[in-house]
Amino acid sequence: MPLIPSTYPGPPAYQYNGHLQTILPSLIRKVQGVVYQRERLTLHDGDFVDLDWLENGKNRLVILTHGLEGDSNRQYIRGTAKLFAEHNYDVLAWNCRSCSGEMNQAFRLYNHGEIGDLGEVVTHALQRKRYDAIVLVGYSMGGNITLKYLGVHGHQLPAAIKGGVAISAPTDLGASAELLDRPSNRFYRNRFMRKLVVKISQKAVLFPGRLDMTRLKEVKQWRDFDEFFSAPVNNYRDADDFYTQASAVNFMPGISVPTLLLNAQNDPLLSPECSPVWLAETHPHLFLETPLTGGHVGFQVIRDAYTYAERRALSFAQSMT
Repeated sequence: MPLIPSTYPGPPAYQYNGHLQTILPSLIRKVQGVVYQRERLTLHDGDFVDLDWLENGKNRLVILTHGLEGDSNRQYIRGTAKLFAEHNYDVLAWNCRSCSGEMNQAFRLYNHGEIGDLGEVVTHALQRKRYDAIVLVGYSMGGNITLKYLGVHGHQLPAAIKGGVAISAPTDLGASAELLDRPSNRFYRNRFMRKLVVKISQKAVLFPGRLDMTRLKEVKQWRDFDEFFSAPVNNYRDADDFYTQASAVNFMPGISVPTLLLNAQNDPLLSPECSPVWLAETHPHLFLETPLTGGHVGFQVIRDAYTYAERRALSFAQSMT
């Protein structure tokens, strides 16, 4: 499909660049009235993930996947959950391993390319209730996971899955890793790094000898961290293998259901490679929308309780279900 002309009207005037459009919504926005019911799902390897439900007795379900070092209580997840619940969907916002407030039990963590856990979440939801329609919605890392899951499974998806939406998705991880090292992105780099180092350090204590923490002093760029820590803890050969196996763009040609990718052109964390125009122009199921503004998981709108991304995800889902 050709590129979709965006109808995003733009952010409030005080959010005059991509950084403000990224940072301010996460700081000042508070979504009220979302009360999850938590369920712990034991995975096939004995580890666990925590699932947060908004159940309304509906036959349609949206499954929400958060971003790097996020969780189900991030405002963009709560906003999406609330909006879909108001429009006759059950909601399942799941927390990746180690992201629900308790360290997971296995050596491995979560990562951009891990789609097995999402698959187990989908299977569990369908075992719990026979939904007529399921839509997958992911933000940032969760968008990449969503796209890779849909691409890898292709025509073998569960029949109930009708489509997906990915918002601010870093579909080319190598290119995005390079962006994190720019001086203008130091805030995001340091924030992610600080949180991930805490988790990696905990893994090193729980699993002695599996990680060489002395190599932290050798980390000069984001790729070094992925080489020394992200790759080994998640069973990739090295950083190159991680980027190849985890980047959704390498699997998106296999997508077989309607799928929307919404990436802002001024997103400070996404390179142009993350919005594959070349693929969208010829792919029968991939819809690519690239508004000029919006930042990273921002997309706020003046005098609207919901973001453009949330409303866009809902409208796209409704067109399929």
